[in-house]
Amino acid sequence: MQPEAHTDREYVEAFRALAARIAASLAGGPATALPVHMYVAGGAALHFYTGSRVSADIDAVFSRRVALPEGLETAWRDESGRARLLYFDTQYNDTFGLMHEDAHDDSLPLSLEGIDSTVLDVRLLTPLDLAVSKLGRFSSQDQDDIAALARKGLITAGVLTERATEALAAYVGNVARLRGNIAAAARLVASAVGEGRD
Repeated sequence: MQPEAHTDREYVEAFRALAARIAASLAGGPATALPVHMYVAGGAALHFYTGSRVSADIDAVFSRRVALPEGLETAWRDESGRARLLYFDTQYNDTFGLMHEDAHDDSLPLSLEGIDSTVLDVRLLTPLDLAVSKLGRFSSQDQDDIAALARKGLITAGVLTERATEALAAYVGNVARLRGNIAAAARLVASAVGEGRD
């Protein structure tokens, strides 16, 4: 997919610049190790899908262990002219949040000018898996993000419940809170798109 018209052009360029630095650091690696897949979640993925809020960080994991270059941050200006900073979050980890086991396989390629996908294959979690990933923490920001995906017609309550329940089957421990979050998210999505109204 290509960045759509609803995205902030300067934000996309900042994102592309950081991805280019990562790609450049990989280019000299052995051909058998390439491409490295970069799976993007969080506010960055949300912005590409909805054009809503921009995040100060990029949450992503890779298909291989990657020695990231230093200085993965860049300044940019938003539509109002305000100076912003975008950085790659080297502390992000997707193993503790709710994530479907097929989320990486089902992710969608993001085409960015100047990024060779045979070196760095940038991929976005699908809107559905992005919503599922927000059910572990389920903060007010996560709820707003899920509602934004619903209003864009990218997820429905039933499909979200099914995918999240499938994801939950791979987890151990007390999952009662997660089950409650799934049910609350389904109500949130239904409300956001006006489902279930007379």
